Amino acid sequence: MPSIYERLTAFNNNRLPDMVKLKYKTMSANPFSFFRGTCHLFYEDLSKSDNFPVSPLTWICGDLHLENFGSFKGDDHQVYFDLNDFDEALLAPAAWELARLVTSIFIAFDNLCLKEEEALQIAQNYLKTYSASLSNGKAICLDPRTADGIVCTFLTAVEKRKQKELLKKRTIERKGKLTLLLDGRHFEIEKSLKKELNLFVDDWIKSSKYGHYDLKVLDIVFRLAGTGSIGVKRYLFLFKSQLLKNKYLFVDMKQAFASSVQPYLKIQQPQWGSEAERAIAIKERMQNVSPALLGASIFLNDPYILQQMQPTEDRINFLLIKDRYADLDLVTDDMAKLTASAQLRSSGRQGSAIADDLIDFGKNTDWQQSILKYGAQYAKRVKKDYAEFISGYKRGNY
Repeated sequence: MPSIYERLTAFNNNRLPDMVKLKYKTMSANPFSFFRGTCHLFYEDLSKSDNFPVSPLTWICGDLHLENFGSFKGDDHQVYFDLNDFDEALLAPAAWELARLVTSIFIAFDNLCLKEEEALQIAQNYLKTYSASLSNGKAICLDPRTADGIVCTFLTAVEKRKQKELLKKRTIERKGKLTLLLDGRHFEIEKSLKKELNLFVDDWIKSSKYGHYDLKVLDIVFRLAGTGSIGVKRYLFLFKSQLLKNKYLFVDMKQAFASSVQPYLKIQQPQWGSEAERAIAIKERMQNVSPALLGASIFLNDPYILQQMQPTEDRINFLLIKDRYADLDLVTDDMAKLTASAQLRSSGRQGSAIADDLIDFGKNTDWQQSILKYGAQYAKRVKKDYAEFISGYKRGNY
C-alpha cells in the first residue's frame, strides 16, 4: 500500500504547486479538514471494501459532508438551503454518498469534542430520515417558507443580508477606485492574465441574462475557497453596472477537473462536453433550483464553472451549536431529507434508478447498519491517516 504522502502528492501533481502548499496547510488544521481535502482517498478505500451493501445507482454530489450543504440565492431570486458542491458529481451507488456523509458526522463530532454515542445517534437518525424520505417518494426543498428550526432561522438571517455587506467584506477603495480585497484567500494576478480574463468574462457576461445591465469589470483576483478545490485555478470578478446606480455583481470562476470518484467506478458515465458541463448538468438535476448566473465555458483550453457569488451564501457553523443536541439533530435531519430529495429529483436520468427502485431501497433498511459500521470504522482510519500526514507535514515533506 502506498504511503499517505505518495497518495496525496500523486493526486495533486496536476494542481498549482504554490496553491497545493496552501491546501496542505488548510488540511493540517484537524482531521475534518484533512477529510474534506482527501475525497479521493475515501473512494479509493471504499472501492476496496468487502461486503459493502448493494444500492441503486443515483446521481451523487460525490463529496457529501456536513459542510457541503449551504444557502444560496437561486435564479428565481429565492434563498434556498441545499447540497451545494458538485465538483465530484457523477453516477454511482446511492450508498457511496451516504457512507461519506455518515463518516463526516463521526469525524466532525469528534472534532467538536462530542461523545461518540452522540455522533452514532445523529448518524442513525440521518439514515432513518433519509430512508423515510426516500420511501415517501416525494422530493422537497428548503427555503424560508418551508424550513423549520435552525435552518429556518439561518435562512431568514441570510435572506436579509444586503449587497453592501458583501461589498464591505470583499472590497477596498484604492486611489478612488473600488477593488477586491487582497488577503490570505485572495491574491493579485499578472496584468497579462488579468487582461485575458477581462476580455473573456466581458464576452461571457454580455451573453448572460445580466447583459442588459452594461456591466464593466472593475477588478479580478485569484481566489482560494473550500479545501478539496484548493490548487485549481479560480478567480473572483467584481462588476459594476454602467446603467444602474450602486449595482455590483460578484462572479466566481472555477476550473473543473474530472471527478476524483471516477477512477474507482466501473459504471458507464455519460459523455459530457467538458468536466464543467458534467458538474453543472448534475447540479441542475439534483438541486430544486440552481444558483443564479450558472454556466460553463472554456478559457485557455481549460473548462470552468461560472456562477454569481452572493451575500446570501453561507454554511451552518456547527461550532456554534455543538452544545445544542436538538439543533444538531434537526439540521442533520434536514440534510437527510435533502439527500433523498436530490436522488429522487434526478431519478431515471441516463442510467440512474427510477423512483420506484429508490422507494424500495428506502423501505428496506437492512443496509443501514453496514453504513453506520463503515462510517465509524473509516472515521478512525481518517484519524490514523491524518496523524501520518501531520507527522510528514511537520517535517516539511509537503
